[in-house]
Amino acid sequence: MMRTLLVRGMLAGLVAGVLATLFAYFFGEPSVDTAIGLEGTSAHSHSAPGAHEHAPAEAEAEAELVTRGVQSTVGLLTGVGLYGVAVGGLFSLAFAFVYGRLGTLRPRVTAALLAGGAFVVVFLVPFLKYPGNPPAVGQAGTIGSRTSLYFGFVALSLLVGILAAAFGRKLADKLGAWRGGLIAAGGYVVVIAVAAALLPSIDEVPDGFPGSTLWTFRLASAGTQVVLWTALGLTFGALAEKALAGKALADKTA
Repeated sequence: MMRTLLVRGMLAGLVAGVLATLFAYFFGEPSVDTAIGLEGTSAHSHSAPGAHEHAPAEAEAEAELVTRGVQSTVGLLTGVGLYGVAVGGLFSLAFAFVYGRLGTLRPRVTAALLAGGAFVVVFLVPFLKYPGNPPAVGQAGTIGSRTSLYFGFVALSLLVGILAAAFGRKLADKLGAWRGGLIAAGGYVVVIAVAAALLPSIDEVPDGFPGSTLWTFRLASAGTQVVLWTALGLTFGALAEKALAGKALADKTA
């Protein structure tokens, strides 16, 4: 059954990745194109006088290794699709661990709750501290530290979320599901709020960068994740419920 759930999780992740790619293409890529245009304009305006006259002709004609058209289509689908498959596989493992430990909830409901919790812990909370930025925002020299801070905060949020869920499950046996869940959620919020306050902030948005472009990009980034996790939870829930129902029927007739 674990292998069955894993395959269904990866399949659901692929479906979610394709849907998220479509959303990102139509709602996110326009703001990326705008930011790239602003980056090119800024670089041109800050170049030294006469620099273009002295640049070698072959440098001017040098083609991109990966064109923007490929990046925004095949590249986007490949990246988000592979991410969806990987997340779907991990999601199925998490589902197998929590299923049956949250009471008598149906597989669809368990998958939906798990997807909602994962969206908050893995994406939303880290995004509130370190929101994504389009091209032309951020300094090249700080990309390593910015990446480390973001993924470090994701790991911390995930760890605290897992501990809060385990602690809340134990409290639920003593205080009831409602009180146990509230205390666990409150503990998660307090720990993450303290960590967010202690971690350094990053603000590298250049002066004059259009606020509308920044807002549109971040909104599209959040929307892409909403589509990904919603599609993953709903698709996997349907597939898992069918598989588990088939197993239960086979056990009864065995």
